[in-house]
Amino acid sequence: MSFGQNLQCLRKLSNKMTQEELAERLSVSRQTVSKWELDLVYPEMDKLIELCNMFSCSMDELVRGDLNLNDDAFSEIRTEKVGAFNYVKYAVFSKEPEDDAVGHVKKWAEELGITEVQVIGWDYPYLSQEQINVFHMHGYEAALIVGKDSAEKLAEQPEVFHQEAQNYIAITIKEPMREPFRLIPNAYKTLMTHMKLNGVKHKQDKKIIECFEKEYEKDGVHYMDVYIAVE
Repeated sequence: MSFGQNLQCLRKLSNKMTQEELAERLSVSRQTVSKWELDLVYPEMDKLIELCNMFSCSMDELVRGDLNLNDDAFSEIRTEKVGAFNYVKYAVFSKEPEDDAVGHVKKWAEELGITEVQVIGWDYPYLSQEQINVFHMHGYEAALIVGKDSAEKLAEQPEVFHQEAQNYIAITIKEPMREPFRLIPNAYKTLMTHMKLNGVKHKQDKKIIECFEKEYEKDGVHYMDVYIAVE
């Protein structure tokens, strides 16, 4: 991507900073910022350094990198308070574990007679480098949202976990499986860039699910919500 596209992306992720606001912070005109973003002219070195400091990126990333995370498939970034819930989870370790893990917890939902199935999932982080590099494996955990006593009715009787209400930063992907290896990682990358630029801290706590994905259908369209826990 071009310098102008990178600059525009970083500006919009910074609390939707306008060209006027960026121009004021750099002591230049709005027209100058517009020309930068259209790749008509380039900033002088001192302004490039100031931009890198402002957006916490390297000059190489800004000038030659691919920071253009805007995509019509993505919704606006939002902060959402997810209410308290109980869940049971199942992990799979293989070359393609997602479908197996999700399929397993959906069978639990059938066993429990749950009609409105809510499944979330996340990458399992505790794999060795040998498993990843040699055997090309990765792990995935899927979780079924359940009532407090529901899991007692399951033949396997998995442990029931509880999570209190928690704030998350979130983004929605429309038709994520159209390009899953681009859209889903870019959704996380967009959220993390937004957090970095706006001073939003990732909450890391063993008592909560630090990040997860939720897929669903609405009006015949497939969506995925991506969540990252924040302070």
